[in-house]
Amino acid sequence: MTAHTGPHPTRRLILQGAASVALIGLGNLPFAPVRAAANDKYPEEAFKLKNEADAIKALYGKTAEPSDKVRLDAPEIAENGGVVPISVTTTLDKVTSISLFVAENPNALAASYKIAEGTMPAVANRLKMAKTSNVTAIVEADGKLYSATKEVKVTVGGCGG
Repeated sequence: MTAHTGPHPTRRLILQGAASVALIGLGNLPFAPVRAAANDKYPEEAFKLKNEADAIKALYGKTAEPSDKVRLDAPEIAENGGVVPISVTTTLDKVTSISLFVAENPNALAASYKIAEGTMPAVANRLKMAKTSNVTAIVEADGKLYSATKEVKVTVGGCGG
C-alpha cells in the first residue's frame, strides 16, 4: 500500500507562492503618494506677461540678485531657435524653484519648476526662442532669488518663424 500525501511541489507552484508572499509584503510598506506640484497653483498670469521684469515680479513678487552659484548652460549660437537646449544647476541649499525667462520671446516666462525638498536642484529643457535674446535662470533658495543670464544668438527663427 502506498500513501499519497498530495501533489508534489512543482517549480511553478513554488514561484507562485514566493510571488504571493512578496506582493503581500509590499502591501505593508508605507507608500506616500507623490504630489510634486499637484497642489501648487499654476502661475497663469506670469506666463502671459511680455516683459521679463514683470513676469519675474508676478511669479516671485521680488527681484533676483546675480549669483555665481547658479550655473546656466546654453549655447552661444543656436542654429535653430525652435529647439535651444538649456540647463540650470546650482550649489545653493534649500532650493524651492527654478524658472527660465527669455527676454525677447512673445511671453518672457518660458518654464518654471517646483523643486521638491531633497531633490537635486537641476533642470534641463529645450526652449523655443523667437530671436537673439538673453536667457535668465532664476533660482529661489531659502526664500531669496538668485539669477544667471546668458545671451543666446539665434540664426534660424523659432517663435517668429
